[in-house]
Amino acid sequence: METYTIKDIARELGISTSTVSRALRGSYEINAETKRRVMECAERLNYRPNPIALSLKGSASRAIGVILPQIANYFFSQAINGIEAIAYNRGYHVIIFQSQESYEREMANVQQAMSRKVDGLLISLSSETADVEHLQEVLDKNVPLVLFDRVSSELNVTKVVADNFGGAFAATEHLLKEGRRRVAHLTIQPWLSITQERLAGYRAALEQYGVEFDENLIRYGTFGPDEVGPMIDELMHLDTPPDAFFTASDRLAVGCLQALGQRNLHIPEDVSLIGFTNLNVAHLLNPALSTVVQPAQEIGQVAAERLIDQIERKHRALPIETVRIPTELIVRSSTRQEAVKL
Repeated sequence: METYTIKDIARELGISTSTVSRALRGSYEINAETKRRVMECAERLNYRPNPIALSLKGSASRAIGVILPQIANYFFSQAINGIEAIAYNRGYHVIIFQSQESYEREMANVQQAMSRKVDGLLISLSSETADVEHLQEVLDKNVPLVLFDRVSSELNVTKVVADNFGGAFAATEHLLKEGRRRVAHLTIQPWLSITQERLAGYRAALEQYGVEFDENLIRYGTFGPDEVGPMIDELMHLDTPPDAFFTASDRLAVGCLQALGQRNLHIPEDVSLIGFTNLNVAHLLNPALSTVVQPAQEIGQVAAERLIDQIERKHRALPIETVRIPTELIVRSSTRQEAVKL
């Protein structure tokens, strides 16, 4: 396969190589129309930057570190696809580390990434991470850092997240419109940003529809493979048991579906079930699972774009902010029943 260079793009478009180079880097000095023409030409010629050659031009490693809980989690595998797509087109290598939901391992990952002299870090916090001092130390060394999905308000950095509040509100509202009044919420550790935002959306929907919030219907935990069943038993033995379950993750959704089935609770006849999940087989489950889908790939893309912007533009980079990307409610059989007037 023939290899094309910046010179080939410049020759084809009749512009200078420096203009092509700045357009490919997303420079503010190049207008939108020129950027569009350069990107289209680069795609047509299958142009790809050479990270090794780029790194030789300066001290940059042309590598970014990505630290996340688990690649096996479908959300994070989709996010990685988005990150790598952007990094590849911008001439960066991606080095991936897994914390396996461990705070200690996350700290070790950060140290390893720094020892490899990455140009910047993309991080989604482990479920054990409550102290972010190790990340503040990264910022103190002037290494660009962007958080995604699981973030911390204690760090003054750009954060890219799903609209967790809006997604949880939509899921809870859907259950309430279907006539459910006792909605249990199974979620992960209470100090995580996604937990707090989803719980807030859940509570806001209850309040809007005049349903009293009941702390007894909330369960926090790591929810390993043997943990969901006992949670279901506790909830179903309440004086007024739940008539619906809203789960906050892939693992919880599948665990809850299995546990309910093992206890001969029929979905949605006895209880409804909806999950915050990016499972690509949700429609194949029995019953098909209603879900709040997060735009995982887009979150990865935006996070990578913002990190590379910081790396390349430094003090001229876009301002620090929290970028919220809308979620999508997909209603399937696990929550459908005859409408009950509210």
